[in-house]
Amino acid sequence: MKAAGVILAIVGALGLQTALGRFVSRGTVAVDLVLVVVLYVALTSGPVTGLLSGAAAGLVQDALSSGVIGIGGLAKTLVGFLTGIIGTQFIVAQPFPRFVVFFAGTVVHAIVFMGLYVLLELRQFGTPYGAVAGQAFGNAVVGVLAFQVVELLPGVLERRRGQRARIRR
Repeated sequence: MKAAGVILAIVGALGLQTALGRFVSRGTVAVDLVLVVVLYVALTSGPVTGLLSGAAAGLVQDALSSGVIGIGGLAKTLVGFLTGIIGTQFIVAQPFPRFVVFFAGTVVHAIVFMGLYVLLELRQFGTPYGAVAGQAFGNAVVGVLAFQVVELLPGVLERRRGQRARIRR
């Protein structure tokens, strides 16, 4: 059941990323929803699930893009695994530590992704510090908001059921 939820989240993020791509990446703040899902899954489920979800999401995203298939997959796999380890070794239950993990995970992803392209002499990136920082900030904000929504949702649903039960009486 958990695997189906992860697959559904990745597919949903890919669909949203594709459909809303021109709205999500305005100026220097771009959001990689697929990476946010991988980081979220890794924090909540551990390193193995983070590794597998990163590999699957990265390879599918590579296949849908015009880049080399495997570079994004390797970057997301590594970031998912490392984030899963951080999530199991440290207490990442408050918004600020989660923000830091999402921010750092995005930076590591960008370093691995761009580093592999440069190492293989496929592409040069110049100095994309502003773009990477903007994407890291955007991913961190979206990731923290996702955690907040998921954690608050069961309480909201429970209160709503309670209100309905009182109305029926």
